[in-house]
Amino acid sequence: MPDVQTIIETWGIIAATLSIPDWKFVTYSWPIFLSAFLAAYALGSIPFGLILTRLAGHGDIRKIGSGNIGSTNVLRTGNKPLAGLTLLLDAGKGALAVIVAGNLYGPDVRYFAAIAVLLGHMFPIWLAFRGGKGVATTFGALLGLAWPAGLAAIATWLLVALVLRYSSLAALVAIALAPVYGWQLGDPQVGGIAIVYAVLVWLRHIGNIRRLLRGDESRIKLS
Repeated sequence: MPDVQTIIETWGIIAATLSIPDWKFVTYSWPIFLSAFLAAYALGSIPFGLILTRLAGHGDIRKIGSGNIGSTNVLRTGNKPLAGLTLLLDAGKGALAVIVAGNLYGPDVRYFAAIAVLLGHMFPIWLAFRGGKGVATTFGALLGLAWPAGLAAIATWLLVALVLRYSSLAALVAIALAPVYGWQLGDPQVGGIAIVYAVLVWLRHIGNIRRLLRGDESRIKLS
């Protein structure tokens, strides 16, 4: 069993590699980190898909299709512009949370905001913690953290979706590669954040993964 010194040294290597903020700095500045986290969570928890579908007269999106509040399920209403707007707003809140936190408080705080905005989208308090799957918000946050990494992830989604015509599979592949894009096209911290994103998004896609394995996942209809 490793001793305390070994654990401390190992953590030091991990922290240095991923540029994790020093815990003393976080402790002394906790009001800033907490306020940024809560603000980003609140922004992420805005259910644009639910709001827009109700305003458009389609009722409760949670009672349509998969019951998800994201743009893919909004598309099942047959309203493509509404689905596109949902996609843009969900991605936009991810980017906005990261950019605002970074501009106001610096790079370390924006990483906390990057996690919080996705948690807000996936687990909104207003909807009994039953939110979206987080793909669009993840893409937006990645664009805010390191836009080349975000563009690479989006390009991967488009390529897989066009070739295989599975939205969920495209998302899983793109998010799985996001840590590599974050590390290579951003910095180690972006890569570390992208690992957290990948775990969260994959967990939210367990049902899709099962359907993909069974061969009964719905495909993207191009016409």
